[in-house]
Amino acid sequence: MSFRALPLLLVFSSTFYTAATAVSSSTLLLARSRSATPNAGAPLSAWAASVAAQSAADTARVASMLTPAPAPAPVGKGKPAKPPKNKGNSPVPIAPGRKILSIPNYVARAGLGTPAQTLLVAIDPSNDAAWVPCSACAGCVSSPSFSPTQSSTYRTVPCGSPQCAQVPSPSCPAGVGSSCGFNLTYASSTFQAVLGQDSLALENNVVVSYTFGCLRVVTGNSVPPQGLIGFGRGPLSFLSQTKGTYGSVFSYCLPNYRSSNFSGTLKLGPVGQPKKIKTTPLLYNPHRPSLYYVNMVGIRVGSKVVPVPQSALAFNPVTGSGTIIDAGTMFTRLAAPVYAAVRDAFRSRVRTPVAAPLGGFDTCYNVSVSVPTVTFMFAGAVTVTLPEENVMIHSSSGGIACLAMAAAPSDGVNAALNVLASMQQQNQRVLFDVANGRVGFSRELCTA
Repeated sequence: MSFRALPLLLVFSSTFYTAATAVSSSTLLLARSRSATPNAGAPLSAWAASVAAQSAADTARVASMLTPAPAPAPVGKGKPAKPPKNKGNSPVPIAPGRKILSIPNYVARAGLGTPAQTLLVAIDPSNDAAWVPCSACAGCVSSPSFSPTQSSTYRTVPCGSPQCAQVPSPSCPAGVGSSCGFNLTYASSTFQAVLGQDSLALENNVVVSYTFGCLRVVTGNSVPPQGLIGFGRGPLSFLSQTKGTYGSVFSYCLPNYRSSNFSGTLKLGPVGQPKKIKTTPLLYNPHRPSLYYVNMVGIRVGSKVVPVPQSALAFNPVTGSGTIIDAGTMFTRLAAPVYAAVRDAFRSRVRTPVAAPLGGFDTCYNVSVSVPTVTFMFAGAVTVTLPEENVMIHSSSGGIACLAMAAAPSDGVNAALNVLASMQQQNQRVLFDVANGRVGFSRELCTA
């Protein structure tokens, strides 16, 4: 199982078992919080600094992703899921987090406990962890926290329970029957938590006995202040805990990172997903079981396929190489030989001298250029073509633009990992049908 926390470091834009047995669907509106997003009129130096900071944050996130983790039984492995019997679709509106929390994550409004206590929780599809700050938490930032004593339905999870066995390094000094404690590292922070269960409400959709970590001690400042819900594939992820309700299926449509509207959506369950959507097989890495691997077989710049060595794209669960879909990394990272080939093909098509590098980006222009499309090619003849808004990052003043991709970290462990990040996914419906082992893409305007 992987209850491993991964850094959620989208500094640029914005952006959270089960009682039900029938498979249902739900839609959550998403908004990006943009604490470091350049505002209109911001000096170029400030914009450049924020881009460089995000590039460094993405590097740290990618570097942390391939930390080996124990292999749980993957969600949905086995027979394909049965068609849902429930035909309903219950949309759940949420508020944006950028002005409220000043954090870079996608956030959803959740009601935890009875009566419900409202928290804005970050959503991380590459993480299994679920945790919220609890009252009297040492080191938690000043923001609303969850008070277990004020909830009539809160229960601690005891040592010796199956859930306690699924967290990393459980702490049970008082033995079986006492409260299950555990420690985690998240980005540059560490925390201690007690495992608990309570009712989780997303608008009028209620999940009873939801298992999460109740934060008691936090060191560092990278922990989302009102908690996080992991949408990974491990047994304590949201996907696993609500398998009987949502059938191990979800999708999202990420708005343009400059948008401040509540126009992005997270859809839970198979009902309401696009009927016509291109899908590619979802791959499973037992050493990194939370990550959503797919088989990317090539890349086009304009109409021409880039000459990329297949060894740089090939999926290898032992080394961790291959391609993952991740919404917690802002800018796509490609293995060095893949990025070099794409960069060279892009420059050849633009035919304009490049400007000085900016942060981790080495293909920048200080004049207006004609931007070619970039197309990701996946197994199953699936292609995703990126428009200009998904390809270039522009300064707020419009004076400089850079190719919004970079090479993966140069260390041996992560150098072969390709990460298709949130900016390149914006205004696409990305479907994660874990039950049936597929990932889908459908163009959709989710920026109002």
